[in-house]
Amino acid sequence: MFYVYFIIGSHGKLYVGWTSDLRERMKSHNSGESEYTKKFRPWKLIYYEAYLSGAEAKDREKKLKYRGRAKVFVKQRLMLSVKQAQNPKGARLSVPVE
Repeated sequence: MFYVYFIIGSHGKLYVGWTSDLRERMKSHNSGESEYTKKFRPWKLIYYEAYLSGAEAKDREKKLKYRGRAKVFVKQRLMLSVKQAQNPKGARLSVPVE
């Protein structure tokens, strides 16, 4: 199985990646093995999708990273979910899109 995942860092921004071992990848993000992600630890997994092939997962990750509409839609949905989880009264919050 292969996974496309979104994690959120201490700086509040999302990172998207793909892997064949989600648990090990999370360990590597949080242990500082990745140059980009080590400075924004700790990372929290907030969403993932499962695929049968690595090619499918890699293609989906590319679409989410580099194609505007797919990325904007998923980021809006995820950030809203994160903000609502942080605001238990359920008030609607605006979500900036980067």
